[in-house]
Amino acid sequence: MATSKESGASLTVTQIKSSAHAKPKSRGTLRALGLGRIGKTNVLPDRPEIRGMIARVPHLIEVVSSADSATKKQES
Repeated sequence: MATSKESGASLTVTQIKSSAHAKPKSRGTLRALGLGRIGKTNVLPDRPEIRGMIARVPHLIEVVSSADSATKKQES
């Protein structure tokens, strides 16, 4: 069975909303994802821990998987 580490899957996470009025746990989750201000982007491995963090702050971020971006490149 291939793991996400072997397949090289990754997620591109971009912060789209401010964390100024968010709960402290949400702000901490954004920091753990490597985000800090609107427009900042980080590429992270596609692992369950990262998916869990993303699930806590879906209203503040935008996520694109490497499979989605590879499909878009092939279509162009």
